[in-house]
Amino acid sequence: MMKVLRTPDSCFDNLPGYNYEPHYTTIKDDDGTEIRIHSIDEGPRDAEPILLMHGNPSWSYIWRKMIPGLLETGRRVIAVDLVGNGRSDKPAKKSDYTLARHVDWIEKWLLANDLNNITLVCQDWGGTIGLNVVADNPERFDRIVATNTGIPLGKGNKWLYWWLKIMKWMPLFPFKTAFRKAILNPDFSDEEFAAYRKAPFPRQKYQSGIRQFPQLITVFPDNPGLPQNLAAWEKLKTFEKPVITLFGNKDPISRGMDRLFQRDIRGAQGQNHKRIDGGGHFIQEDKPDELVAEIIPFLDVK
Repeated sequence: MMKVLRTPDSCFDNLPGYNYEPHYTTIKDDDGTEIRIHSIDEGPRDAEPILLMHGNPSWSYIWRKMIPGLLETGRRVIAVDLVGNGRSDKPAKKSDYTLARHVDWIEKWLLANDLNNITLVCQDWGGTIGLNVVADNPERFDRIVATNTGIPLGKGNKWLYWWLKIMKWMPLFPFKTAFRKAILNPDFSDEEFAAYRKAPFPRQKYQSGIRQFPQLITVFPDNPGLPQNLAAWEKLKTFEKPVITLFGNKDPISRGMDRLFQRDIRGAQGQNHKRIDGGGHFIQEDKPDELVAEIIPFLDVK
C-alpha cells in the first residue's frame, strides 16, 4: 500500500478570494490504499453539475473567480482537486503516480458522487485526465468545454522535451518560472501566488505528484501512458454531444490542440470555438470573466 500525505487544513486558512467549504470523498486505490479527494461543491444538489478540472501545479483555487458567475446559472458547480494537488491527499512517492492511476482515481470519485448530465470544463491535466474519464463514461456527460488542454498523442516538441528532461531531476517544482511567469494578469498578487505555492505544499515532501506530472505527458512514443491516451482519443472521436474549445491565444503549451478537437471529435463540429485574446496557459487567472461569458450560452447547446 502507498504512503499517503495530507496537507494540514490550517494551511488553507485565509486565502485571498477563497471562502469555499471543503467537501471530501474517500476512494480506494486498487492496492487498497484509501485516498481522500477534495472538491468545492456549491449550488443546488439536484441541479445539473458543471465540473471544473484544473491542471498542474494548480488546484481548485484557480476557479475561484469563475465560480460565482457560473452559480448564477442555477447549476451545481463542482471543482475537484486532482490527487497530489490542493486539498486532496498526496501519495508520497513519485512512482505512485501514473496516468492510469490518475484516471482511475477521478473515475472512482465521479462514480462515488454519482454525477450525471455533467458539463465538463477542463484545463491542462484536468483535460487529459477528465477526457479519459469521458471516454469511458460518455453517458454521464452532456457537453465539454476544453480550454488550453488536450490528449497528447505521442508527438513531441522541443519545449516539452526540455521540460521533461529538467523536471526529471528537479528536487522542487519551479513555481516561479513554470507558474508565476506564466500568469499574464498584471493584478495577480504575491498572496495569490502563495495560495498555489505554499498552501498545498508546506514542505518538499508534499510535491511528489506535481513533480511527476511532466513525466506522464505522452509526447514520446515510449511513454507507458500513450496506449491509454490513443485509445481514449479514438473513443472521443465518436462523442457526438457538444464540445467547444476556448483557448488562450497567448498559450505556447497547448497551441494547436484546439484544432485537433475541431477536426477529430464529432461533437466539436460547427460549434462556436474561440481563442480568447490575452489568455495565457493558466487562463482562469488571466481571463476568468471572458471564459464565463463564453461558457454560459454554451450550457444551452444540446
